[in-house]
Amino acid sequence: MPLPRVVNVAPDSPAAQAGLQPGDEIVSIDGRSPRDVIEWRLLVDEPDLDVEVRRGGLDIAVDVPKRAGEPLGAEVSSALFDQVRTCDNHCEFCFIFQLPPGLRPSLYVKDDDYRLSFLYGNYTTLTRFTELDLERVVTERLSPINVSIHTTDPDLRARMLRNRRGATSLRWLRALLDHGITVHGQVVVCPGVNDGPHLEATLAGILDQYPELATACVVPLGVSRHSREPTLRSHTAAEAAAVVDLVHEWQEIFLATLGRRLAFAADEYYLLADRPFPPAEAYEGFPMHEDGIGMARALDLELRGDRGHGKPIGVQPGFFAWVDGAPAEGYRAPRAAPARTVSGGDTPATVITSEYGARVLRPLLPGVDLLVVRNDFFGGNIAVTGLLVGVDIAAAMAAQPPHGGRRYLLPDVCLSGDTFLDGTRVIDLPHPVEVVPTDGVALRKALAHA
Repeated sequence: MPLPRVVNVAPDSPAAQAGLQPGDEIVSIDGRSPRDVIEWRLLVDEPDLDVEVRRGGLDIAVDVPKRAGEPLGAEVSSALFDQVRTCDNHCEFCFIFQLPPGLRPSLYVKDDDYRLSFLYGNYTTLTRFTELDLERVVTERLSPINVSIHTTDPDLRARMLRNRRGATSLRWLRALLDHGITVHGQVVVCPGVNDGPHLEATLAGILDQYPELATACVVPLGVSRHSREPTLRSHTAAEAAAVVDLVHEWQEIFLATLGRRLAFAADEYYLLADRPFPPAEAYEGFPMHEDGIGMARALDLELRGDRGHGKPIGVQPGFFAWVDGAPAEGYRAPRAAPARTVSGGDTPATVITSEYGARVLRPLLPGVDLLVVRNDFFGGNIAVTGLLVGVDIAAAMAAQPPHGGRRYLLPDVCLSGDTFLDGTRVIDLPHPVEVVPTDGVALRKALAHA
């Protein structure tokens, strides 16, 4: 098992005072070798640590005096120190199978690891979940967990996952709920496969078998031009409208029986069906904002300043943000490093956005210039801002008419560090940009400086 490596030591912290250094590999803490950052945080929370480190090929014992609960002050390089539990399903709608060749290797890692679900909100199908995993989740209260349901029909689920264990693995969902673990479910709807009567049966199955679910998010599949699945296709507008109507119908049923809506349709469905977004109260606190549920309505609230204390709704890690390794602190990889900034003053601001993003922003930002970027890199029906890449943004910038000066505002949701999914870096764009957190509060402040 690779050892956790220290990448940063806070000045004057217990780690610094004990002599821990960046580059040290942690062999053990109080005689235990942590498998992941979850165990790391539990171990370093204890007082007076006996740490064995490997430095320059030598194992060294380091005593770290500290109080219980006092931060150690050492940051490690990744979230998992042992091997990522990869996915052995072969879902035709899996987006990783639809990536073009030549991207950084970490993007092709297909995980099904419950720890990454807890840490980053990744979804697990539970097909590789075990009794030992259940014991750890329950004992350490690793909650919430996100579970890919797709359908409650065992045979259909096995066919969708292309894994016979898909027919039985939802027994672990029942076990998690029985032990009081908060679980958010997701249903990726594939036209002609698990929509229509199958989707209705799934919502009925959730009410019957898993009513303790925190949420059930109904989301459309993404189809890139690189897909090799001949039957995979996008929703029609009529199919999207049918999904919205069915979810609304079942929200009323869930409200009547459970006192909450439980099921929610993704924002993309409302855009596809050309339907208005539900009011803010219909999202019941936006618990699955990061899954594309209520993002548009939340942005509306944030831009109008209707959110209390001027704080954004939700924390968005960004698509594939975890894969290059995240520091322990906060458990999330930063989206964007500091980028070149153009001074404000009277310089007009242009917001870089996607085709779907433009449909949300135009009515909210009348008079603000939008640079709408078509996603030719992925193609297909990919039109969300989180999957914009540098090559398409650069092409859209080049097609702009000459101008004497312009502030480009780039949402950070399409970045991991300072890098787009295609490997382009922010500094590679033909014009300087200001990287702005992807929320209405930050955007409102950035526009106010124009």
